[in-house]
Amino acid sequence: MGGSFAVGGSQAVNENKNTKSGSSLWYIISRKIYFYELKTLEMNFIVKLFLNAIAVVLAAYIIPGVHVDGFGYAVLVAALLAVLNVSLKPLLIFLTIPATILTLGLFLMVVNAVIILTADWILGNGFSVDGFWWALLFSIVLSFINSIFERLTVKAPFREDKMQVFDKDGKRIV
Repeated sequence: MGGSFAVGGSQAVNENKNTKSGSSLWYIISRKIYFYELKTLEMNFIVKLFLNAIAVVLAAYIIPGVHVDGFGYAVLVAALLAVLNVSLKPLLIFLTIPATILTLGLFLMVVNAVIILTADWILGNGFSVDGFWWALLFSIVLSFINSIFERLTVKAPFREDKMQVFDKDGKRIV
């Protein structure tokens, strides 16, 4: 019995009819098996990290109350801000819901400034912010620069059909 198996929508078929065991073997053969989807996620993170680091350098250049010692520290600031935005920011947003509702969402800028001051406190020497108002201005400028970078980057097309598996008759299995 010959086995045919296709993956990825390309309908690539393996016609290996003479196997050693004589049983039907299933093969995944396609030039369109995308390891790039995982690599794309990793590359997107790295590219966004470096774009955020460039934004940190630009914002520190524009604002006199924010100081970054070099691009290496800017990468550390970008990575630390990403970690703090994932871990600490949801907790701060939850705790400040009444103030956020009362100020119609403007209090979220204060939360962003607190996140930046926390990054300043954690990193210490390589990144410094002179005060709360500089941190608030830095968060506004940083978000503006990041939004420009987001518009300039090319997005990978969304694929609805992540993987399609077909049997030997061409019927879709998964």
